Amino acid sequence: MADSSNELTRPVKRLGDRIFSGTALGAGVLILVTLAGVGLFLTIEGLPGFTADSSATQPADNFVGLAGPLVFGTVLSATLALMLAVPLAVGVALFISHYAPRRLSQGLGYLVDLLAAVPSVVYGLWGIIFLAPKLVPIYRWLENNVGWIPFFSGPTLASGRNMATVAVVLAVMILPIITAICREIFLQTPTLHEEAALALGATRWEMIRMAVFPYGRSGIVSAAMLGLGRALGETLAVTLVLSPAILYSFNFIGAQNPSTIASNIALQFPEASGLEVSVLIATGLVLFLITFVVNFAARAVVNRRSEFSGAN
Repeated sequence: MADSSNELTRPVKRLGDRIFSGTALGAGVLILVTLAGVGLFLTIEGLPGFTADSSATQPADNFVGLAGPLVFGTVLSATLALMLAVPLAVGVALFISHYAPRRLSQGLGYLVDLLAAVPSVVYGLWGIIFLAPKLVPIYRWLENNVGWIPFFSGPTLASGRNMATVAVVLAVMILPIITAICREIFLQTPTLHEEAALALGATRWEMIRMAVFPYGRSGIVSAAMLGLGRALGETLAVTLVLSPAILYSFNFIGAQNPSTIASNIALQFPEASGLEVSVLIATGLVLFLITFVVNFAARAVVNRRSEFSGAN
C-alpha cells in the first residue's frame, strides 16, 4: 500500500524534462572532461621543460629562472589592472543602476556590453598608437617629481611602452566585464531592503552602503575574479604594448619591464623547436594552475560570504 502511494505522489518526468536533464548533465561532464584533457596535455607535453637546461630556457639558466619573472609580470600586470578597474566599474555600475535616469542607464548599459565585445587586438592597437604617447608626459612628470619612489624611477621611453600602460589597457579591457556583472547584481537588490533603509531616513548613499553593498558583496568578488582571469590570460594586447624582458622589477614606467607568460609564449613560439616548445608549454601549465587557483579561491570566498548575504 505504501509503495502504491509513493508511486502516485512521485512526479512523472516528461520527455522534454529528461532531454533537458540529460543535455545539462552531458554539458557539465563535457566541461570537466575538456578541462582534464587540457591539464593532461599541458602536463605531458610540458614535463620535459621543467628539467630543461640553459640552452632551452634562454636568457635564464633554468626553468625556474625563466618562469619566475614571467609569473611575477603576469600577476603584477593583472593586479594593477584590477586595482584600476574595480573601483571604476563599481562606480559605473552604481550610476547605471541607482543614479542615472532610465533612458540614460539603458544607453550606458548597451555601451558597456558593446565594449566587452571589442577584440583584444583593437585594444592593443589603441594602447600602442593612441594611449601610450598620451601618457608619456604623465610618466615624465612622475619621474621628475616622485622618481625617488621605486615605482616611478624611470627612465621613461618615448614610446610609452611600459607596465603602467599595460595596466591601463588591461583595466579598460576588463572594465566592461566587471561593470556588467556588478550592474546586474545591484539591480537584483530586494526593493524592500532599499525602501526600508530610505524609510529610516537614510540618504541614497547610506542606503547603498546598508542594503546594496551587503547584498552584492559576493557578486562584486565574482566579477573581480572574472576580470582578473581575463587579465591573467590576455596575450595580444600585452604583446603589442609591453616592452618585455625577463626580470623582476617594480618600476612601472621604466624602459625594461617583466614580461607575462601569455605574451612570452606568443613571442617565442613561432621560432621555438624541440625542448624550447616543452618549456613554453610548461609555462602555459603554470598559467593554467594560477588561473585555476584564482578561480577556486574566488569560489571559496563567494561561498563563505553567501551565508551572510543580504539575500538571506
